[in-house]
Amino acid sequence: PEAYNVLRASLVLFKKSPSELAEAELTQVMRQASNEFILETRVLNSAEAASVVITEQEIQRAFAEIRARYDEETTFISDLHKNGLDEDSLRSALQRQCKVNTVLDLVGSRSPDVSEVEIGIYYHLHPEQFHQPELREAWHIFISINPDYPENTREMAKMRLLEIGSKLKKKPHKFADYALKHSECPTALQGGLLGLVPRGKLYPEIDEVLFTLKAGEISGLVESEIGFHLVLCKQIKKPETLSLQKAAPKIKQLIKDRSRRTCQKAWLSSLSKES
Repeated sequence: PEAYNVLRASLVLFKKSPSELAEAELTQVMRQASNEFILETRVLNSAEAASVVITEQEIQRAFAEIRARYDEETTFISDLHKNGLDEDSLRSALQRQCKVNTVLDLVGSRSPDVSEVEIGIYYHLHPEQFHQPELREAWHIFISINPDYPENTREMAKMRLLEIGSKLKKKPHKFADYALKHSECPTALQGGLLGLVPRGKLYPEIDEVLFTLKAGEISGLVESEIGFHLVLCKQIKKPETLSLQKAAPKIKQLIKDRSRRTCQKAWLSSLSKES
């Protein structure tokens, strides 16, 4: 296989460059890269590939996308060399990859159109995919319990958070400011934002309180296994079931993608048999 195939297989399988792999990992990578290279060669030798032309602009776009991952030109060149590549061989590999992808897109485009009946059947067979449970936008201020620090003993942590809670009763709009200043959770940098969450996503004690609050309401002191929290429910999104009409575009795309992949696999299989 070519160096680019080896690098790509290594990153996909192990998220590491080939030079960082153990012997057994490298063997697996080489096997996958070799199989991919053989398959790509069959694609490029097909009748379909004869009509496909990759422009210099397409290669340049693919090259620029990789180059943009590096701040320094020297680091980029160094990484290429470490993996047995230079700019010319990378461009050549990208041209090959672009052509393979374009041929596969061409083959996939032969898949049949999706009918309204297929969309309807999928909708009724997979109702769970189109039901969105109740979601709540959760924020919190967190103080941990750690007896090694005087300000984080159980009593002190509780007292500190009760004091913050007392201030927030007068100025609830200051929740994000207090979180940034006092919360010991990394979410403090976002004002304590935990996100838009369904039931069962957070610690049970927080979850239980969050789903009893009204929109805009701040909880009293909540204790979890990691410490004390004040919880804000910023907004509530009621449960919703998407209608067939609203779900149709998503279903159509899903069935179309699946049909394209089936079409491509059948075509690739026929190439293997021919060879």
